[in-house]
Amino acid sequence: MTITRRLLGAGLLGAPAIAAARNAHAQAAWPSRAVRIVVPYTPGGVSDITARLIAEPLAAAWGQPVPVENRAGADGVIGTEVVARSPADGYTLGLVSVGHPVNAAFYRLPFDTMRDFTFVTQTTSTPLVLCAAPAFAPNTPAELAEYAKRNPGVTFAGTGGVVRLAPVLFAQRAGVTLEYVPYRGSTQAHPDLIGGRVNIMFDTVPAALPHIQSGALKALATTGAQRSPQLPNVPTMAESFLPGFEASTWGMIIAPANLPAPVLAKLNTDIRAALQNPTVVDRHKTLGAAIVSNSPEEMRAFTQAEMEKWGAAARAAGIQQQ
Repeated sequence: MTITRRLLGAGLLGAPAIAAARNAHAQAAWPSRAVRIVVPYTPGGVSDITARLIAEPLAAAWGQPVPVENRAGADGVIGTEVVARSPADGYTLGLVSVGHPVNAAFYRLPFDTMRDFTFVTQTTSTPLVLCAAPAFAPNTPAELAEYAKRNPGVTFAGTGGVVRLAPVLFAQRAGVTLEYVPYRGSTQAHPDLIGGRVNIMFDTVPAALPHIQSGALKALATTGAQRSPQLPNVPTMAESFLPGFEASTWGMIIAPANLPAPVLAKLNTDIRAALQNPTVVDRHKTLGAAIVSNSPEEMRAFTQAEMEKWGAAARAAGIQQQ
């Protein structure tokens, strides 16, 4: 064997080791500057609160600032596109909600919901509650279905996203027809719901809870996998009427596509640790949100399943992409 061949062989054999060393160095060096979290919604919501709560323990763990940047607009599309178009270096993250997969049913998006992102971990899950004014006759989901069959024209308040599609999914599975009444937000819908001008609403537990506690609204069911700690005496939709029915709002951390594996692994580990910080856990309890974390692979599969579920519901209801 010539010297050239021996050197070439040594170089080829050493290539994997060199690549591994470079990846290890990248992991060890990251982060070397601020890591921003883009929240594509206005301040004050669960996604925004979660981002700001985890930013503190993450900054302490990384020794770098973790600023939170609100880039609201177009139901989260504007801020999410910022993440999609950012370099895949781990210095731009996004904290998005269930609106990320749901938006694919409503809009022609400037990015691909699955292909253009790295999925890091889920952060929270918040169930919805099916509620109505006390004077509305049905007191359970089964009674609602029977009432809707006998009384055409039952209306539901919707504000977009999963709050818009949850009653659509209920109607499809219960074999009834419900009429959609659009609202810009829960604050605008609640007076009409309380006054009986619209019959029902699938709202988030935190938004509806004060009215339920005051007696202005009644809860027929919640829509999580388990009963809501805030409404422990209210059965879930799955246990009371429609097995397998689940409709929750949730949050997750995303990054641009093709994030280096060492950076993704560190992000997943450190963010999941930050989510277990006692301050983070306790604050989310007051919001009616449960902390949930998982692997990147689990998060990607869950997002794909949510996109398929809500997309099918939207298509069956005749909702067209805008």
